[in-house]
Amino acid sequence: MDDEYEKLIRRMNPPRVVVDNDSSAEATVIQVESLNKHGILLEVVQVLTDMNLVITKAYISSDGGWFMDVFNVVDRDGKKIANSRAIDTIKRKIEKSASFSPSLRGSVGVMPSDKHTSIELTGKDRPGLLSEVCAVLTCLHCNVVNCEIWTHNSRAAAVLHVTDHPTGGAIEDPERLSTIRDSLSNVLRVGNDDLQAARTAFSSPMFTSRERRLHQIMFADRDFERSVSKDQGKRPHVTVMDCGDKDYTIIAMKSKDRPKLLFDIVCTLTDMQYIVFHGMVKTGKKEAYQEFYIRHVDGLPISSDAERERVVQCLEAAIQRRASEGLELELCTEDRLGLLADITRIFRENGLCIKRAEISTTNRIARDTFYVTDVTGSSVDPRIVSAIRQQVGQTALMVRQNWNYSPKPREDTTVGFLLNYLWKLPSFKSIRSCS
Repeated sequence: MDDEYEKLIRRMNPPRVVVDNDSSAEATVIQVESLNKHGILLEVVQVLTDMNLVITKAYISSDGGWFMDVFNVVDRDGKKIANSRAIDTIKRKIEKSASFSPSLRGSVGVMPSDKHTSIELTGKDRPGLLSEVCAVLTCLHCNVVNCEIWTHNSRAAAVLHVTDHPTGGAIEDPERLSTIRDSLSNVLRVGNDDLQAARTAFSSPMFTSRERRLHQIMFADRDFERSVSKDQGKRPHVTVMDCGDKDYTIIAMKSKDRPKLLFDIVCTLTDMQYIVFHGMVKTGKKEAYQEFYIRHVDGLPISSDAERERVVQCLEAAIQRRASEGLELELCTEDRLGLLADITRIFRENGLCIKRAEISTTNRIARDTFYVTDVTGSSVDPRIVSAIRQQVGQTALMVRQNWNYSPKPREDTTVGFLLNYLWKLPSFKSIRSCS
């Protein structure tokens, strides 16, 4: 009965989305007004993130029963959203997301389960891990059509979508699924000390977005508790303060800016059962500042030092998980069984470590992005990249600029020399386009 009443109230008060291209010369302004509910901020931010929009500023207010947020957004090229069809799509998707009742929150980002089998992996990170996983899947006649891999604090997590070869559909045979799970678990386990930490699971058909699921997997793996080496980059600055007059907890964060940063922060706060009542986001000069006024879902602010320290650790981890290490390599070629296994094997044989990867397949074309370093975490020798392309053959391998990448220089060269040398290599002057 309560659920039906909530639906009635939402039908009487539909969300309102206004897209304004006139009030700001630098960004498109999106204003969202709706009835408030737990998780609505994450749903709206996820829509903007999924459409590859960069949030440069945001003002958040959801005190009481009403949600009112303003987002300044640009595309990946830093330009305003001028296309009328894209604007209509933004409005439609936000309105649809904000209209969901709380019981339907888990359906955001659902993938059709009849077309693939979803596998979740957790284990200790090590060189060649992805190569071993892909080799096992290929031997079991599983084709990886979509996948995302994160590594953080010596841990690795992945969400893979695989299909049966050659049927191209989901794998349904229980005995075969059990074989896949046992084989992957054996790959993930490194000695007796990692028996409990390594995990292979098949996702529920009604899971949330893949990126949110990766945050949840790494949070459950308690990656935030493990120490971070000084060579992994400057840690973000996270401060937790009391706001006694209004009974809020204030969280202030200062870090290097990057795409999807706000999503990662809001995702973590939501999954930790905190509600953002007010907030402000501002970016500039490759730096981001975020400030949120929060309470726990029980209505209470953070009250203990232990909880305060846990929030700091978890938010630092949320910022760092996607802060891509390594040189960005993009592969685009016709998909086939074993393609990913072959590519990752070549990387491994040439001494490259994959720190993060995004794998996708559309219309039988594989578009894969890898962030790689050498085994010490240092910058990659451009001669190795050239050799890898020669081994790959006719596939299209490009070097992209990773604006988050601050590599540890090799002893025999400098970063500037490496990048200049890399782009002058003949093998990168005539790469076949995948468009």
